[in-house]
Amino acid sequence: MSTVDYALDDGIAVIWLNRPERLNAVVAELVDDLLEALDAAAKSDARAVVLAGRGRAFCAGHDLKEPTPEGDSRPRLDRLQDVTRRLRGLRQPVIAAVHGYAIGAGAEFAMGCDLILAAEDAVFAFPEVSLGLSVTGAASRLLPLLVGPLKAKELLLLGERVSGTEAAKLGLVNAALPVDDLMDTALAWAARIAAHPAAAATMAKRALDSGIDSSLDAALELEVSHALITEHSAEVAASSEAFRSRS
Repeated sequence: MSTVDYALDDGIAVIWLNRPERLNAVVAELVDDLLEALDAAAKSDARAVVLAGRGRAFCAGHDLKEPTPEGDSRPRLDRLQDVTRRLRGLRQPVIAAVHGYAIGAGAEFAMGCDLILAAEDAVFAFPEVSLGLSVTGAASRLLPLLVGPLKAKELLLLGERVSGTEAAKLGLVNAALPVDDLMDTALAWAARIAAHPAAAATMAKRALDSGIDSSLDAALELEVSHALITEHSAEVAASSEAFRSRS
C-alpha cells in the first residue's frame, strides 16, 4: 500500500498521508510518495490542493521506531526539506486539514501549506529540542511569522502541546472546527478557491509569499546544518532508544 494517496476531482487535488497504523509518522518512503503526489498535483489541472491524514492523526512527526539511517544524512535531510519547497512552489494554493497529532515534521508539513484548518482537538507540538534534535521544514522561518518570535521560542524551547482551538487563537492555524466538519470545510474552501481564475489565485499566492520566502532557502539550509550536528549526538541516541523500547 502506498504511504500517500492522491485523488483529483472537479479541480481539487486531495493528498492523504496514508500510514494510519503509525499515525502517518514520517519515513523515507512517505517523503518520496508525498513529493510524487505533489508533483502530480503540479502537473494536473487542479486549481486547489488539500493535504490531510488518514486514520487518527495528520502526522505524528518522524517515526522514532525506525533507526537513524547510516551514512551521509544530507541527501535525506534535503529530500525532507523538498516537501516544504514543493508545497511553497506549487502554483495552486494548498490547504492543510489537520486532525489528531501534528507533531514535529507533521506541524512543519502543515505550516508549509498556504492555509491551515484544524480540528478543535488537534494537537500541535515541536518536540525537537527535548529530543536533542533540530527543527526542519522552515519552521525557523515560518513559525515566528505565524505566532510571533517570542511565542515561537516558547513553543520550541518548552515543547508544550497546543490544541487546535489554542492554535487558532495563536494564529498558527486559520480556524479550528469540530472534527466532523474538518474535511467538508477544507473541501469547501478549496472549491471556493478553485472557482476563482487560476492565474489570479497563483499570483496572489506568489505575491504574498515573495516576502515570506525571501529568507526561506537560508532557513532551510541552516536547519539542515543544525540537523547534521544534532542527529548523531548522544542525547538523540538516548532519546531514540528510550522511545523504541516502549511497549
